[in-house]
Parts: sequence; structure tokens; C-alpha cells
Amino acid sequence: MAKYLAQIIVMGAQVVGRAFARALKQEYAASQAAAQARGRTGQQSAAASSITGMSLQEAQQILNVSTLTPEEIQKNYEHLFKVNDKSVGGSFYLQSKVVRAKERLDEELSIQTQKTTPQQNTET
Repeated sequence: MAKYLAQIIVMGAQVVGRAFARALKQEYAASQAAAQARGRTGQQSAAASSITGMSLQEAQQILNVSTLTPEEIQKNYEHLFKVNDKSVGGSFYLQSKVVRAKERLDEELSIQTQKTTPQQNTET
């Protein structure tokens, strides 16, 4: 009985180990593919995240924007900045977060513009 129990435990551990190894390989491959896809723009974006102390996703969540359009960013920024004004009972901390989020998104827009500008120059 103990022998069968030991065999079941060993076989179960092998199955779990193989599944874990396979998942780890897939995750590593996906990570590498994403890193290659980001290329130079990803490096600039990572540098901007490091400088501003805020990731692109965090900035998008703070300003509640799903797409990086200057109009939507500016509209949401103005609204959130006014709502969080200390004179109307808002929070200076939240207002600062809104400003930093806008700065981060503006930096990302600048990076994207730089990425498309060289391509346009080579086509003409």
C-alpha cells in the first residue's frame, strides 16, 4: 500500500514538474517576443517610466484613458485636475498624481511621434 502511495506521489510530482517547466518555457518565449517587438521604442518607454516614476499603464488608469489620443488625455486631465483642486475640497496628492500621469502620457506620445517621423522621412 505504501509502495503504491509513493509511486502516485512521484508520478504526480513528475506531471506537475513537466507542466511547470512547459509553462515556464512558454512564458520565457512570450517575454522574449514582446521584448523584441518593443525594440527601441520599448527602451525609450521604459526610460520614461523610470524618469517619471510611473508606468504607462498606471498613467492611463489615473487619467482613465484607453487610447493615447491628445484630445482625450487633455480632456480627462483638465476634468480631474479641477475636481481635485484643493480649493474645492480636493486632494493635492491626487492632483499631483494627475499631473504626473499627464506628463508620462505626453512623454509616451512624444516617443510614438519620434517613432513614426523617421519612417515618414524615408518614404518621401
